[in-house]
Amino acid sequence: MAEDLNQKYGLNAAHSEVVSACQVVNPGDALDMGCSGGRNALYLGQQGFVVTAVDVNANALGQLQSIVSQEGIDTITPRMYDISDATLDADYDFIACTVTLMFIDSSRVDAVLADMQQHTRVGGYNLIVCAMDTADYPCPMNFPFTFGPGQLSAAYKGWELVKYNEDVGTMHNGARLRFATMLARKTA
Repeated sequence: MAEDLNQKYGLNAAHSEVVSACQVVNPGDALDMGCSGGRNALYLGQQGFVVTAVDVNANALGQLQSIVSQEGIDTITPRMYDISDATLDADYDFIACTVTLMFIDSSRVDAVLADMQQHTRVGGYNLIVCAMDTADYPCPMNFPFTFGPGQLSAAYKGWELVKYNEDVGTMHNGARLRFATMLARKTA
């Protein structure tokens, strides 16, 4: 149904890693960090999650709020929030941060990751997909932040890495680069 909503409102399908994570993560309170127009939030809502969808783009949040209102969805709350502030004020069972970290100031990434971890309930999950810059695949895009090899997994020491890879992928514009992809479970 969520794919239908995304299609109905001209949004891309939910990120493939969000769809994949829903095979592992049980519905609960979810945070969609950098939600843009809401493609992942709508999918998570349809899977039974209660979703807080945050972004700094007021137009994108307005688009999502419009969909939520038109469809009578009471499980998705769009909210203005700059993730680089690293000041989450609630705890979640699942935090999804797909292709978002690369757009924030590199000096804030450690604080954002620590804040995500602190606000994940024990047994909860973090999903991160972020561009990398490596010797074999230099990042062709001028992102403010990219992970180096092993950097993301090192930031989650002590968590169970349910899925982790640093595979080459293709961006929507055709650029090929490595992405750090991780689904991690908080064990304590």
